[in-house]
Amino acid sequence: MLSIQSSVAYGHVGNSAAVFPLQRLGVEVWPVHTVNFSNHTGYGAWRGPLLAADDVREVITGVEERDAMPEVDAVLSGYQGGEAIGDVILDAVARVKAANPSAIYACDPVMGNATSGCFVHPAIPVLLRERVVPKADLITPNQFELGFLTQTQPESLEDTLASVERAREMGPSTVLVTSVLRPDRPEGTIEMLAVHGDGAWIVQTPQLPMKANGSGDVTAALFTAHLLETGDAGVALGRTVSSVFDLLQRTLDSGRRELQLVQSQEEIAHPRMQFEVQQLG
Repeated sequence: MLSIQSSVAYGHVGNSAAVFPLQRLGVEVWPVHTVNFSNHTGYGAWRGPLLAADDVREVITGVEERDAMPEVDAVLSGYQGGEAIGDVILDAVARVKAANPSAIYACDPVMGNATSGCFVHPAIPVLLRERVVPKADLITPNQFELGFLTQTQPESLEDTLASVERAREMGPSTVLVTSVLRPDRPEGTIEMLAVHGDGAWIVQTPQLPMKANGSGDVTAALFTAHLLETGDAGVALGRTVSSVFDLLQRTLDSGRRELQLVQSQEEIAHPRMQFEVQQLG
């Protein structure tokens, strides 16, 4: 897997959240960094460089020169800092698919969330909606981002499924909605929804009282890996939800701000499957 994302020295977001879980699952992953920051920007202060798009492209070209592209079964991307990086990612996807037509592009269309609203540059949602998502095979938006992409306001499960179909009409065949907060859900719960082929699956878990930077990056990486391995979106959803919930619970219990990723490696490698996966329809 080729993972084109940000990197931080301290904590776990972007590639610093995605690479270790993938490796723990036995996936060979080649990280290409778009930034090399000291920590994620949620702290309000950070150090280190935002890498130029041409430098990112050079790294990918170097990988290609090793005749490695035919081995890549997925390109994974997260936060896209600007249009130039978006172009580099789309070019990498094209190169990988030319070398391996069965490869997929898994895009986490990072734009914001229901609490914070849209926190990216105004050009990013347009880039994602018009150019990136149409090239993706799998997208992993939260419910807010799904609405932003499809210019809808999904609230109920029916609304959300309709928005997912609008997103699939844009190009992706598979959509994972990482946080479904429907008004009629039991208090203190949250759901994750996957739509793939002709099927849809949903899992409900307790909603933990926390905000965890990087959890979406872990979720996208795990779901992509499990879907590639099994071809079964229901199984991939169950495994992903199990591991991510245990990671978040351990992080909450630790009292620390950063994901307790290394400490949760057994739950990542061997999901407990403690939540019921319900097939819809």
